[in-house]
Amino acid sequence: MRRFLPLLAVLGLAAGCTPSSAAQQPPPGLAERGTVMTTAKPTRQDLTNKVSLSGKVELGPTFGLVAPIDGEVRYLDVKAPTGTPTKPTKVANIWVNGKATAVEVPAGAVFAGRLVDDRSKVTAGMPIISARQAGYGIVADIDGSKAYQVSDSLQSVTAQIKNGPGPFPCTVLGTLAALPGGTIPEPKAPAVNPSATAPAAPPTQGQPQQPSESTGMRLVCVGPANTKLINGAAATVEVVTAKAAGVLVLPVEAVAGSQGKGQVEVIKADQSREIREVTLGLTDGKVIEIKSGVTEEETVAVPGPNIPAAKGGGEGQPGMGK
Repeated sequence: MRRFLPLLAVLGLAAGCTPSSAAQQPPPGLAERGTVMTTAKPTRQDLTNKVSLSGKVELGPTFGLVAPIDGEVRYLDVKAPTGTPTKPTKVANIWVNGKATAVEVPAGAVFAGRLVDDRSKVTAGMPIISARQAGYGIVADIDGSKAYQVSDSLQSVTAQIKNGPGPFPCTVLGTLAALPGGTIPEPKAPAVNPSATAPAAPPTQGQPQQPSESTGMRLVCVGPANTKLINGAAATVEVVTAKAAGVLVLPVEAVAGSQGKGQVEVIKADQSREIREVTLGLTDGKVIEIKSGVTEEETVAVPGPNIPAAKGGGEGQPGMGK
């Protein structure tokens, strides 16, 4: 027992001589709080803005047509077709400074209703006509989170039927717009038959026809004529809204914001940091275009700066879409 006492005394002395600062050192492998672990430099590349939408095959889908210019809309008296139209149907004119610009329902579709009152002042891009496809179409609803990513200047649309045909080009029938219920004009009063023995009833307005349904935000397109479609089949629609060549980009995680304006955290040569305002452009979901605010020579932190928390609770969200 005596031989162990000196050894215990030495161990106790060694423990007592351990500097108190050692207990304050971070565990091995962990960096000091606030240290930037990942950085990125802007690079140049071609960029395509793509949005993927979930849709389905639908028989007789309703879609909207918008005013091509600012002006006054004047609707025409559109007769009910006797068959599927093989040519565009003129349904309204937009008048401005004495000049008319025609609005037509595309071939293969029929007029389904007015979305604003006759002789209303309208602006370019405002939904004014409701139309219905005479046959199958592919309908993709657009939720609010993608509303700003999808514009009405579509460069191309491709569709893929789940476990079916595709991918194939899909021709857009209507534009992307929130459509209220359309109102179909009341039919004219019936003609009076002078040879009838019973007294003729006074002319009255007929009952309005069924208005076109509200569609919300949706994209309606049709595939090639030889594509076999089954009503209700699930589909994926890929929308290309814009393309750009040789633009400056950063990873989306390095940017706070996703539309128009955003912020990045620039790491300077002396390791100090600066929150920088940037102007944003296209995104493919992986990188985002930087129109101005940083240069190719600068370095930014990943993830990007925190968005300040809203009053009443909640934490900031670093980067885009996090």
